[in-house]
Amino acid sequence: MEKPYYVHAVWDEVARVWVASSEDVPGLATESETTEALVEKLKSLIPELLALNGRTDTKPIAFELLTRRFELAA
Repeated sequence: MEKPYYVHAVWDEVARVWVASSEDVPGLATESETTEALVEKLKSLIPELLALNGRTDTKPIAFELLTRRFELAA
């Protein structure tokens, strides 16, 4: 398996969405209300963006979603 593409997602408390971006996937910037929905969106966006940036092979693309969310506990 090739090295995965890393995608970082941060919880935006004001907008109530996960905001994702990646240094490995040029042009990637998207959001979703849940991490599950975000993963599904990334499954189509990542191959599209990589193809637009010159990737020509058709092998499956591995990606890792790294999330960060800060909360306060009383």
